[in-house]
Amino acid sequence: CNLQPKDAAKMPESAWKLLFYTLSWSYGTYLLFFTDYPFFYDPPSVFYGWKKGMDVPTDIAIAYLLQCSFYGHSIYATAYMDTWRKDSVVMLLHHVVTLTLIASSYAFRAGWGQEVVLGKLCWVSHLPRDPCGPSNPPCSLCPGRFWFRLYWFPLKVLYATCYSSLQSVPNIPFYFFFNALLLVLTLMNIYWFLYIVLFVAKVLMGQMQEVNDVREYDVEDSKNT
Repeated sequence: CNLQPKDAAKMPESAWKLLFYTLSWSYGTYLLFFTDYPFFYDPPSVFYGWKKGMDVPTDIAIAYLLQCSFYGHSIYATAYMDTWRKDSVVMLLHHVVTLTLIASSYAFRAGWGQEVVLGKLCWVSHLPRDPCGPSNPPCSLCPGRFWFRLYWFPLKVLYATCYSSLQSVPNIPFYFFFNALLLVLTLMNIYWFLYIVLFVAKVLMGQMQEVNDVREYDVEDSKNT
């Protein structure tokens, strides 16, 4: 594709993430809009009729498997395979928190499972982080990033887990554990949104001569690193 060496080195990472997020988002869309699950239009319904040891439907269990395997691999990939960026430490933390949320909700049957997994599939991961590649920040400027991560995720997921869960199951277990991790994810979404604001500010002020990812280290930083 006549890519520059710097971009060619990041192409496998970009292509892999584009493939996975396309598949996972499509499957999440299927679960939310083409099945009988009411979670999107009525997020609190995930806690209706909750009981300890409840069964996990097969189609949602498949979502668990896909997400856990991806984030388990992503911890290794971010540390040893992907291009190292200024936010890579935060990205590692994101993967650990997400994997902990998904695995714990499945293991404990804590009633948070569908909300967390479907939230990751269609609200957090919708229009995923740089789907066209880490060297293509305009993809991150898509309004969907703000709409799904900083509007719908708090409005639907956090509202259901922080408030509605106690209304449906007053003594629901692991309340603070799961909500603390979900709030950490929200803070990281805000952190990444600030990168977009920084990018836009640099463009408007004429400080960028070409389109570069503001998360990338410059040449001197790379040498020092």
